[in-house]
Amino acid sequence: MPRHRLIIKKSINPDPKYADKTISKLINILMNNGKKSTAENIVYSSLEKIEKKTKEDPLKIFKKALENVKPSVEVRSRRVGGANYQVPIEVRSERQTALGLRWIRNYARARTERSMINKLTAEILDASKNRGASCKRKDDTHKMAEANKAFAHYRW
Repeated sequence: MPRHRLIIKKSINPDPKYADKTISKLINILMNNGKKSTAENIVYSSLEKIEKKTKEDPLKIFKKALENVKPSVEVRSRRVGGANYQVPIEVRSERQTALGLRWIRNYARARTERSMINKLTAEILDASKNRGASCKRKDDTHKMAEANKAFAHYRW
Protein backbone atom coordinates (compact mmCIF):
# COMPACT_ATOMS: atom_id res chain seq x y z
CA MET A 1 0.00 0.00 0.00
CA PRO A 2 1.57 3.30 -1.08
CA ARG A 3 2.21 5.98 1.54
CA HIS A 4 1.39 8.82 -0.83
CA ARG A 5 -1.35 9.74 -3.23
CA LEU A 6 -1.04 9.36 -6.97
CA ILE A 7 0.29 12.50 -8.59
CA ILE A 8 -2.07 13.91 -11.17
CA LYS A 9 -0.12 15.60 -13.95
CA LYS A 10 -1.56 18.95 -14.97
CA SER A 11 -2.05 19.24 -18.69
CA ILE A 12 -0.59 22.30 -20.34
CA ASN A 13 -2.50 24.23 -23.01
CA PRO A 14 -0.79 24.61 -26.39
CA ASP A 15 0.33 28.12 -27.30
CA PRO A 16 -2.07 30.24 -29.38
CA LYS A 17 0.23 30.97 -32.35
CA TYR A 18 1.81 27.58 -33.18
CA ALA A 19 -0.63 25.34 -31.27
CA ASP A 20 2.36 23.51 -29.78
CA LYS A 21 2.80 22.38 -26.18
CA THR A 22 6.62 22.58 -26.14
CA ILE A 23 6.52 26.23 -27.23
CA SER A 24 4.04 26.81 -24.41
CA LYS A 25 6.44 25.13 -21.96
CA LEU A 26 9.31 27.30 -23.24
CA ILE A 27 7.19 30.42 -22.65
CA ASN A 28 6.39 29.27 -19.10
CA ILE A 29 10.03 28.45 -18.33
CA LEU A 30 11.20 31.79 -19.76
CA MET A 31 8.61 33.76 -17.79
CA ASN A 32 9.83 36.01 -14.96
CA ASN A 33 7.61 37.36 -12.16
CA GLY A 34 4.42 36.17 -13.86
CA LYS A 35 4.98 38.36 -16.93
CA LYS A 36 3.69 35.88 -19.49
CA SER A 37 3.02 38.39 -22.27
CA THR A 38 6.66 39.52 -22.14
CA ALA A 39 7.85 35.90 -22.32
CA GLU A 40 5.47 35.24 -25.25
CA ASN A 41 6.81 38.32 -27.04
CA ILE A 42 10.40 37.13 -26.57
CA VAL A 43 9.69 33.59 -27.82
CA TYR A 44 7.57 34.61 -30.80
CA SER A 45 9.99 37.36 -31.88
CA SER A 46 12.85 34.90 -31.55
CA LEU A 47 11.06 32.33 -33.72
CA GLU A 48 10.28 35.02 -36.33
CA LYS A 49 13.97 35.98 -36.40
CA ILE A 50 14.93 32.33 -36.86
CA GLU A 51 12.51 32.13 -39.80
CA LYS A 52 14.03 35.26 -41.39
CA LYS A 53 17.61 34.04 -40.93
CA THR A 54 17.17 30.44 -42.10
CA LYS A 55 14.07 30.75 -44.35
CA GLU A 56 12.84 27.47 -42.84
CA ASP A 57 10.01 26.52 -40.48
CA PRO A 58 11.09 27.88 -37.06
CA LEU A 59 9.13 25.15 -35.26
CA LYS A 60 11.22 22.44 -36.97
CA ILE A 61 14.44 24.22 -36.08
CA PHE A 62 13.31 24.62 -32.45
CA LYS A 63 12.33 20.92 -32.24
CA LYS A 64 15.70 19.91 -33.72
CA ALA A 65 17.51 22.16 -31.24
CA LEU A 66 15.57 20.66 -28.33
CA GLU A 67 16.27 17.13 -29.61
CA ASN A 68 20.01 17.94 -29.70
CA VAL A 69 19.93 19.29 -26.12
CA LYS A 70 17.82 16.59 -24.40
CA PRO A 71 19.95 14.27 -22.23
CA SER A 72 19.23 10.54 -22.34
CA VAL A 73 21.24 9.66 -19.19
CA GLU A 74 22.24 11.60 -16.09
CA VAL A 75 24.02 10.83 -12.83
CA ARG A 76 22.21 10.76 -9.49
CA SER A 77 23.94 10.60 -6.13
CA ARG A 78 23.35 7.40 -4.14
CA ARG A 79 24.62 6.76 -0.63
CA VAL A 80 25.73 3.17 -0.16
CA GLY A 81 27.57 2.04 2.99
CA GLY A 82 28.88 5.46 3.96
CA ALA A 83 30.09 6.39 0.46
CA ASN A 84 28.38 8.52 -2.16
CA TYR A 85 28.33 7.16 -5.70
CA GLN A 86 27.36 8.97 -8.89
CA VAL A 87 25.01 6.42 -10.43
CA PRO A 88 24.04 6.79 -14.11
CA ILE A 89 20.26 6.66 -14.66
CA GLU A 90 18.13 6.93 -17.80
CA VAL A 91 16.08 10.13 -17.97
CA ARG A 92 12.28 10.04 -18.38
CA SER A 93 11.01 11.80 -21.51
CA GLU A 94 9.19 14.52 -19.53
CA ARG A 95 12.36 15.29 -17.57
CA GLN A 96 14.41 15.26 -20.79
CA THR A 97 12.21 18.00 -22.22
CA ALA A 98 12.24 19.98 -18.97
CA LEU A 99 16.04 19.81 -18.69
CA GLY A 100 16.52 20.69 -22.37
CA LEU A 101 14.27 23.76 -22.14
CA ARG A 102 15.88 24.85 -18.87
CA TRP A 103 19.39 24.53 -20.31
CA ILE A 104 18.43 26.49 -23.43
CA ARG A 105 16.98 29.25 -21.21
CA ASN A 106 19.96 29.37 -18.84
CA TYR A 107 22.61 29.42 -21.54
CA ALA A 108 20.63 31.94 -23.60
CA ARG A 109 20.58 34.26 -20.57
CA ALA A 110 24.33 33.85 -20.15
CA ARG A 111 25.09 34.91 -23.74
CA THR A 112 26.55 38.30 -24.63
CA GLU A 113 24.05 39.49 -27.30
CA ARG A 114 22.07 42.67 -26.73
CA SER A 115 18.47 41.61 -26.03
CA MET A 116 16.92 38.40 -24.73
CA ILE A 117 15.30 37.90 -28.16
CA ASN A 118 18.74 37.86 -29.83
CA LYS A 119 20.18 35.66 -27.09
CA LEU A 120 17.39 33.07 -27.41
CA THR A 121 17.57 33.15 -31.22
CA ALA A 122 21.32 32.53 -31.19
CA GLU A 123 21.09 29.73 -28.60
CA ILE A 124 18.31 27.90 -30.51
CA LEU A 125 20.21 28.23 -33.82
CA ASP A 126 23.43 26.97 -32.20
CA ALA A 127 21.62 24.07 -30.56
CA SER A 128 19.97 23.10 -33.86
CA LYS A 129 23.46 22.91 -35.41
CA ASN A 130 24.61 20.80 -32.43
CA ARG A 131 26.95 23.41 -30.98
CA GLY A 132 26.64 26.02 -28.26
CA ALA A 133 26.68 25.86 -24.49
CA SER A 134 23.45 23.87 -24.04
CA CYS A 135 24.71 21.08 -26.34
CA LYS A 136 28.02 21.09 -24.46
CA ARG A 137 26.08 20.64 -21.21
CA LYS A 138 24.34 17.56 -22.65
CA ASP A 139 27.70 16.13 -23.79
CA ASP A 140 29.20 16.76 -20.34
CA THR A 141 26.25 15.01 -18.68
CA HIS A 142 26.66 12.01 -20.99
CA LYS A 143 30.42 11.88 -20.39
CA MET A 144 29.88 11.91 -16.63
CA ALA A 145 27.37 9.06 -16.92
CA GLU A 146 29.80 7.12 -19.13
CA ALA A 147 32.65 7.65 -16.66
CA ASN A 148 30.53 6.34 -13.76
CA LYS A 149 29.13 3.34 -15.64
CA ALA A 150 30.91 1.06 -13.16
CA PHE A 151 28.40 2.11 -10.46
CA ALA A 152 25.33 1.32 -12.59
CA HIS A 153 24.60 -1.75 -10.41
CA TYR A 154 23.69 0.62 -7.52
CA ARG A 155 20.64 1.76 -9.46
CA TRP A 156 17.28 0.87 -7.86
